[in-house]
Amino acid sequence: MNKTIYALALGVFGVITTEFGVIGILPVLAKQFKVSIDTAGWLLSGFALTVALSGPFVTALTKSINRKTMLLFVLVTFILSNILSAFATNFTLLLISRILPAVFYPAFWAIALTLAMKQVAPENAPKAISVVMTGLSVATVLGVPITTYFADLFNWKASFYVAGVVNVVAFLVLLFTVPSTPVDKEKSGSNDLHILRQPLVWFNYLYILLLISGMFATYSYLADYFTQITHMNGKQVSLMLLIFGSAGIIGNWLIGKIVSKNVLHGFRYFPIALILVEILVYIFGGYFIPMAAIIILWGFVHTGGFLIGNTRGVYRIPQESLEFTNSFLPSFFNLGITFGTMISGFVIRHSDVRQVIWVSIAFLSSAFLLSFAKEKTIALNYQPT
Repeated sequence: MNKTIYALALGVFGVITTEFGVIGILPVLAKQFKVSIDTAGWLLSGFALTVALSGPFVTALTKSINRKTMLLFVLVTFILSNILSAFATNFTLLLISRILPAVFYPAFWAIALTLAMKQVAPENAPKAISVVMTGLSVATVLGVPITTYFADLFNWKASFYVAGVVNVVAFLVLLFTVPSTPVDKEKSGSNDLHILRQPLVWFNYLYILLLISGMFATYSYLADYFTQITHMNGKQVSLMLLIFGSAGIIGNWLIGKIVSKNVLHGFRYFPIALILVEILVYIFGGYFIPMAAIIILWGFVHTGGFLIGNTRGVYRIPQESLEFTNSFLPSFFNLGITFGTMISGFVIRHSDVRQVIWVSIAFLSSAFLLSFAKEKTIALNYQPT
């Protein structure tokens, strides 16, 4: 793994800290701006929905721009977003500030994943993806807990200041580490469009949608779950998020090795593993000590889902169409975040946060069942060009 892959992982750390940083402070923001917790959830789902809608279009419109230049431009929008968010005087302005970087966010993912995969041999692509996805794991270990901690230590504005600094650091590292990557102007998009006629591609995307919806049905309201059900205070929530993410780094690494050896096992058994963990969360959610132990297992399993989803998105996709295919991944990832967050928000409004576990289980069970959907037949029908 060369330094470019690790620099891309740091870039992912920056953007994920901004996207998911609000998860730990949703209860604080809901109180500050006098909105309900499900309305505050739009700070996550609104971001995700914007990403979902803009994904393929932004990547297509910017495909002629030097890939390094585009990566740096996206990080600039994240820096500006955090500054504007810190100065927001009402919930509407805060939401608009959050949506700003979401428009360009898909291009970052498509470029980062494609560049990482091209640094290694095809058989090592899952390992390269797992390294880049470590940026996501570390963001849950450090980014989200630190933004939560600073909000509790100072105020909610400090959370956005910290996220802004993280993105400045990521910008500087990419600026001096990632080589210039000009685009081949003669590259045709006809083969890219051909990919969308393959059934396997759409089965991949549907699996991602169901998987991520299941993950975020609970993860989006993690801080609220800890507060309302486990009765934790702000510092305890920060600590639990730190433990959750720390376990996720190990889980991401281990699942990367499993997927590299047998990719279909990863697709099939990950949803079941997460379902079993969430059942434990439902049963023991009201008990502090058992939950502190379960958090380790939960984080270990949960974070690997991002690697599973990214690997599924490029499953059997030819090298020349990787960036085009990857440009759709943020759309389906973030549609999943949107569906999971919105449906769980509806459940919370009409019941309580503990019931979001069943929303998650329903989505994850659907992903598990889809993994049996004539996998070999679909794969054989796929003829790359």
